[in-house]
Amino acid sequence: MQQHQNQSLAQRFEHYRLSKTALFWACAGCVVLATIVGFSWGGWVTGGTAREMAANSAAQARQELAAVICVDRFMAATDAGVKLAALKEITSSYGQSKFVEDGGWAIIVPASATTTDYKAREDDRKAAGLCAAELAKREMAGKAAQAGDDTTKAQ
Repeated sequence: MQQHQNQSLAQRFEHYRLSKTALFWACAGCVVLATIVGFSWGGWVTGGTAREMAANSAAQARQELAAVICVDRFMAATDAGVKLAALKEITSSYGQSKFVEDGGWAIIVPASATTTDYKAREDDRKAAGLCAAELAKREMAGKAAQAGDDTTKAQ
């Protein structure tokens, strides 16, 4: 006992032997700590969450593609200026989205009348909303360019 008290901390640490039980619990604690840190701050996700994230990303990509095609179809129409003015007169974003959806510009593959696929209709609605927002921006940009031309003509 007296010999143990005369030893320095480094000497006592050097002679310490970890028991199997203590080693097991230290390893188990490290596994739990690594798991908590990994899922909290490390960005780890479960397989189900990864599949859900991939499906949401794919759906968003489809909606954005449909919106780009929608804008192209809308602008390629012979009466695009009239339709764009009519779209601009609608004040609510829902109304603008409904106008584009009813026009059929945002639909990539038309669903049959008997189809009750909620996800496909939801994708079409979101694509129509993105398309209407982009068309509204184009109208605003067109007016700004036209206003700029008017000021240069006045000078």
